[in-house]
Amino acid sequence: MRGPHLLVHGDALATLADLPAGEALDLVYLDPPYGVGAVMAMRERPGEARGRRHRTSGRAAYVDGRDVDALLAMLEPVLAGCRDRMSETASLYLHMDWRAVHEAKVTADRVFGRRAFVGEVIWTPGNGSRGARGFAVTHQTLLVYARDDRKRARHRVDHPLLREPYAPTSREMHFTKVDADGRTFRERVVAGKTYRYYADEGRRLGSVWTDIPAMTANTPLRREATGYPTQKPERLLERIVRATTLEGDTVADPMCGSGTTLLVAARLGRRFIGGDASAVAIETARRRLDAAGVAYQAR
Repeated sequence: MRGPHLLVHGDALATLADLPAGEALDLVYLDPPYGVGAVMAMRERPGEARGRRHRTSGRAAYVDGRDVDALLAMLEPVLAGCRDRMSETASLYLHMDWRAVHEAKVTADRVFGRRAFVGEVIWTPGNGSRGARGFAVTHQTLLVYARDDRKRARHRVDHPLLREPYAPTSREMHFTKVDADGRTFRERVVAGKTYRYYADEGRRLGSVWTDIPAMTANTPLRREATGYPTQKPERLLERIVRATTLEGDTVADPMCGSGTTLLVAARLGRRFIGGDASAVAIETARRRLDAAGVAYQAR
C-alpha cells in the first residue's frame, strides 16, 4: 500500500489538493448531489426520518439544490481534478439519477473526451418507484470513464461478485459436457481457438445490476445503516472496487458521505483517500471507520 489512509474534511477540490505530488488514483467513485432540490437529513434516533428534511427529520447532512447548472459548474472542475490524478489503468464511476445524468454525461465527455467513456451501469436498487407521470423511475446510473482511453481501464472478472449465473435454459441447452471432476461445461471455437466455459462459474456480469438492494429495501442491510440520507450498500462498492483495482491500489471518494467506499476499500486491502464538505458526513464516516478498527490520517 502506497501510504496511510486519508480522510479530509473539505470539498472535493480541497481533498484532491491535499494529495501528495505524484499521487496516482486507481479508482475514483463520485456520488455528488443529484439536483433533488431539498435539504437531506440524517436519521439518528428512533422516530426520525431519513432523506428530504421535514418536521420529523434529524440533523441536516447537506443541501442538494435544484439548480442543475450550478451542480454541473461544481462538478466539472472536480472531474478535471480527478482525471489529472488518475493512473493509466484507472476508472472513474460517476453515480447519478435521472435528474441530471444526461447533462453530467455531456460534462464528463467534455472533460475526459468521448473515447474515454467506458460505458454505463444501470443499478436498480429495488426501493420503490419515483415519478408521478409516465414510467416509474426505478434505477440509477453510473457513468464509467477511463483517464483518456477506455481500452486502458482495468476490468477484472475473477471474483463471484463480478459474475452472474447462466440462464436455466442456457445451462440446459449448451452445458452438456462433464469433466473428470463432474463439472458441466461448454466449448466454443473462435478463430481456431477453443474456449471452455464452466456452468458453475457463471458469465461475466452485464451492465444492468438488479441483485444489490438499496439500504432501505432489505432488513438485513440495517446492520450497515448509519442513518446518512444517501448511504450506498457496501456490496455495491465492493463490486466496483473488485472490478477495477488490485490490492494495494488507491481508491478515492472525494464526496464520501457516510464512508461506504472508504470502509470497503480498507477491508479489501486498498488504500483510501476520502473527503466531504459536510461535517455530519465526516463525523459519520469517522465513527464507522473507528468502529471497524481502520487507522487513518484525518485532516
